[in-house]
Formats: sequence, C-alpha cells, structure tokens
Amino acid sequence: MQDSSLLLKAVTSADIEKIADLAKIIWQKHYPPIIGQQQVDYMLKNMYNHQSLLSQINEKGQQFYFIINKNETIGFLSVTNEKNDCWMLNKLYLFEEKAGKGIGTAILEELKKIILPKKIRLTVNRNNYKSINFYFKNGFKIDSVAQFDIGEGYIMDDFIMVWVK
Repeated sequence: MQDSSLLLKAVTSADIEKIADLAKIIWQKHYPPIIGQQQVDYMLKNMYNHQSLLSQINEKGQQFYFIINKNETIGFLSVTNEKNDCWMLNKLYLFEEKAGKGIGTAILEELKKIILPKKIRLTVNRNNYKSINFYFKNGFKIDSVAQFDIGEGYIMDDFIMVWVK
C-alpha cells in the first residue's frame, strides 16, 4: 500500500499523555492473550506513565512519532539511534483494526526515509506470532533470543530481530 495520506508526525513532550492513551487502547486489545492481563497492567503502569515517557524521550533519546492515516492518529512508534546508523525500533503499535491492510509496511518504509538506517533492531515477544510474521514479511530476521527481567517476577521472552539494508 502506498498511501500519500499516511504520515509520521514527531511527538514532543507535550504529547506524551496521548501516547499513554494510545498505548492503553492498543495494549489492552493485543497483549492480554500473549502475556496475560496482570503483566499488561504492570507494563502500562511502568512504561507509559508521564515520568517514564519523559525519561524515554529526554534521557534515553527515543524519538516518538504518531502514525497518522487519513488525518486520524492510528498508533505510534519510537526509535533510538544506537550508532553508525543502527537504529532500535523500540515501539511500533497500531490499532488492531488497522493491521493487515499494508499500513505497517508503509509505516516502515516511511520511517526508513526519515532515519536512513543501515540496520534496524527490535525485540518482539516470542509468542507474538502476528508481529513476528509481519517483521519476517518486511525483511527482518531473527538474530537471537533474549530474556529481560522487567521486575516483580515478570520476564520478557523475546526474539531480537534485525533488518539490514
């Protein structure tokens, strides 16, 4: 899908409440079957509160973008420039009803025009089959498997995937 009405709009710290609101909607529909409701609640509380989002932007250098299609905000993403044009795709979230229509692929292409990466890395839950297949379809390969302790007994069991230009 090449859609001229699709755009990525840079987020400022003034927009972080909207990021938190979008995350709550998207995560509540997508993640409970994958990681369970308790872990979803824990992660939303800890990763998408005002202070955490400010830290992600100001201290961790994450660049957030709203995903806008036909003048409607339908999701968001964030990236971090790690080094030598290697970027970490920290987040890529779309409303579930927008998935499977080519929008995600168009978003990745638009993002590549903005950041001009040589390499993109990301982590994805090993049970998140829809997302894993989406990344495979878009040229990503599994690089390794990793587990991350995120506190209170919760573990992220992820694939690390990479795309190389």
